[in-house]
Amino acid sequence: MIRSGSPAMTSASPVCGAHSPSVPQPQPPRSAMLRRLVMIVALLLIVTGIHASSAGPPAAAQTDTGSSTEQVYVVPIQGTIEPGIAHFLERSLAEADEAGATYVVLDINTPGGRLDTVLQMRDMILGSPVPVVAYVNREAFSAGALITIASDQIWMAPAAVFGAATPVLGGTGETADAKTVSAVRATFRATAEETGRDPAIAEAMVDPAVAVDGLDSSTTLLSLSTDQALQWNYADGVAEDIPAVLTSLGVANATVTEMRLSPIEHFVRWITDPIFASLLITGGLFLIIADALFAGFGIAALAGVTCLGLFFWGHLLAGLAGWEDLVLIALGLVLIGVEIFVIPGFGVAGIAGIAALAGGLILSMTGRGIRDFAFTDEVIRAGWTVAISLGLVLAAMIGFSLLAPRLTGDSTRSHRGFSWLALSATVDDGHERSPRKDPGRPGWVVRMTGGQGVLERGDLHMPDGPNQGPGTGPTARHD
Repeated sequence: MIRSGSPAMTSASPVCGAHSPSVPQPQPPRSAMLRRLVMIVALLLIVTGIHASSAGPPAAAQTDTGSSTEQVYVVPIQGTIEPGIAHFLERSLAEADEAGATYVVLDINTPGGRLDTVLQMRDMILGSPVPVVAYVNREAFSAGALITIASDQIWMAPAAVFGAATPVLGGTGETADAKTVSAVRATFRATAEETGRDPAIAEAMVDPAVAVDGLDSSTTLLSLSTDQALQWNYADGVAEDIPAVLTSLGVANATVTEMRLSPIEHFVRWITDPIFASLLITGGLFLIIADALFAGFGIAALAGVTCLGLFFWGHLLAGLAGWEDLVLIALGLVLIGVEIFVIPGFGVAGIAGIAALAGGLILSMTGRGIRDFAFTDEVIRAGWTVAISLGLVLAAMIGFSLLAPRLTGDSTRSHRGFSWLALSATVDDGHERSPRKDPGRPGWVVRMTGGQGVLERGDLHMPDGPNQGPGTGPTARHD
C-alpha cells in the first residue's frame, strides 16, 4: 500500500538504485523551529527577570566635595508618579538611614500621578528619620505638591511653581467625586499641620471653594509661584541648582550620593503604565483565545501567556498584585476555556469566567484585596481599562471570525459566519456533512508560521497549503 502527497506515480517515474542520487533528509517544519525559538526566548526572559529581581540595585553615583564626613542623598522624582517611584523612594530613604545621612534631597519635577502611590510616599517622608528637603525644580503639581508639603524644608528654583492638586479621574480627566476631594483635602491639611505650614493654603490647592484672602479667590485652584511661596512661608529659599541648595543647608562639602533607578524599578514603571498595561491585557487574551480556537495551544498562546505574565509580574513587584489576584485570573481563563471547548455556547461558565478574569485584573492594578475592596476612583479607572481591553479582544475575535475562512483558504466555511467560532460535531465534505472522524485542515496560526506537514487518516489525504493544483487532491489507494 502506497500513499503519496504528490501526483500519482507513472511508469516514467525514476527508480532508486545503486547510482540514484541520495534522498535529502526531511527538515523539521518551520513551525516547530519557531516554537523552539519562542520557548528559548521565554526562558531567557524568565532567567533575566529572576536575575534582575535577585540582583542588587545599581551603584549610586557619589561625589566627594570635601573632607567632611557628612553625607547627602539626592533622589530624583521626575515624570509621572506611579508605583515604581514609590519603591525607589522607599529604597533611597532606607539606604540614607543606614548610611547615617544628614539630609535626603528630593529633586522634584512632576506633573502628578497616582493618588494611592503618592499617599504611600507621603507616609514614607513623614516617617523618615533622616530630614527630607524638597527642591522644586520647575514644577510639582498635584501629587508632587503633596510630597513637597510633606518634606521638612522646601527650596524652589527660580520661576518654579507647585500646587493644583484637585484629584481627577485618570480615564476622563474630570474632577473626582466630592467624597474623594474631601478626603484629599483633609490629607493636605493634616500634612501641612504636621510640617508647621498654613493648612488653609494646602486645602486651597485641592478645593477651589477654599479661599485665602490676599492669595486666591473661591473660584480658582491655588498654585504657588516662587515669590508667593516665599511670601507665605511655603518655601525656605531659592536656589539655582542642587549644589546651591547644599550650600544653603550648610553641607556644601558633604559626600553626595545621587540615587538611580534599578532595572527592576525601570521595569515596574514601564509595566504599570496604564496604556502599556492595557496593551498587555488585550494582546495576551487575544493571542490565547485565538490560538486555542483556530490552531490549538501553540506559539501564539505562549506569547499571550508571556504578555499576561509580564503584566502580573510587574504589578506584583510594584506591591499592587497578590496571589489571590493571580488565582482569580487563572480561574477566569479556565472557566472561559470550559465554556469554549467543553460546553459550547454562552452560559454560566462564560459569564463567571469573564467576571473572575476582570476582577483579578482590576485588583492587581489597584493593590486592593477582596476583603478591603471598595469602588474608589482608582478602581473605576482600572475597571474602564479592563473593560476597554476585553471589548477590544471581543471585537478582534469577531473580526477574525469573518476573516478566518480567507486565511485558511476554506471557502466552504464562508457561509457559516460567526458560528465557526464554536465547536462543531461535523465537518464539511464538499457536498454534505458527516460525523467528525477526520482531522480538519491545520489552523491559521500553523499555516501562517509555515507548517508543511501532511494530514492523513484512513483513505483521506489532505496536503497543506491553500493553493492546490491539479493532482494534489486526495490520492487513490494502491494495493
